[in-house]
Amino acid sequence: MEQVLRPIYQERASQSNTLGVILVEKREEQSNVTDTFDTVLLIIVKEAEQPVFSKHYLYEGNKIALHTVTEKLIRKWLLIGSNRKVVDWIFFGRVLFDRNEFLHKLKIELQEFPYSGRKIKTGIQFSKLIRRYLEGKEYFDKGSYLDAYNHVVDSLHHLGRLSIIDSGLYPEVTVWAQVKKIEPAIYKLYEELVTSNEPIEKRLELLFLASEFLIHSRTRDGAQHILEVMQTKEMWTIQELHDHHELVNYSVDLEVFVEYLVDKGYIQIEPIAAKNDRIFHRHYKVNKDALEMGQ
Repeated sequence: MEQVLRPIYQERASQSNTLGVILVEKREEQSNVTDTFDTVLLIIVKEAEQPVFSKHYLYEGNKIALHTVTEKLIRKWLLIGSNRKVVDWIFFGRVLFDRNEFLHKLKIELQEFPYSGRKIKTGIQFSKLIRRYLEGKEYFDKGSYLDAYNHVVDSLHHLGRLSIIDSGLYPEVTVWAQVKKIEPAIYKLYEELVTSNEPIEKRLELLFLASEFLIHSRTRDGAQHILEVMQTKEMWTIQELHDHHELVNYSVDLEVFVEYLVDKGYIQIEPIAAKNDRIFHRHYKVNKDALEMGQ
């Protein structure tokens, strides 16, 4: 297949904007890694008008997908974990072109997973975990057990990814295979949820109790990144938090996360008088006493 695709990728490799080209072949046991395509050609470029540009080809019955992606978007995917297939492609794909060892350095960066990167990724995953857990608990309390079940499954996925990140690794496509080795207790919770013969209400009740303990034990680490950002100045409006270049990756989960940290005492609310003397602006600041006490 490489020979067939050579004219396509060589044309792009000759362009100074191209940083690297990776060829990924479908593996029978993991066809989802290539979205069922037989071959994926990933081209990473420095800049482009469109962050992602895709083409599909057909060759003698084989399906081929070509994706041209900017470096900025690749790094965003790796940071927030929204496209885990890319981790697999970078680690296991065949490098066809590598300008100034860009891909080689990126792979080393992923393997070493710098502590600063882990803190941001932990915060983002923890904020997603909080949202899914709280929404699931709300459905459970209303008796909507199937909706609660879906949210609990998602929250366990985020909990599993957190355990992988804590160990200094990147979550891959086969996340539960990683969790089983790294954090068997979380894997056991997931296994009991999806395979137990207990009534769904009983399964959820036990999972919420176990998850509450696991979430509580991870709150300080999960909040470390956002609290460090917030300590760079005295007070914040919610919009200032949304606009911060690092917190913008928390996206729709940011406000739920802030409210959770207010509830747990890590963040304090500071009322600031508005034009109407009966209404106050809600500003936020880090509760330094809570940090020092190690809540």
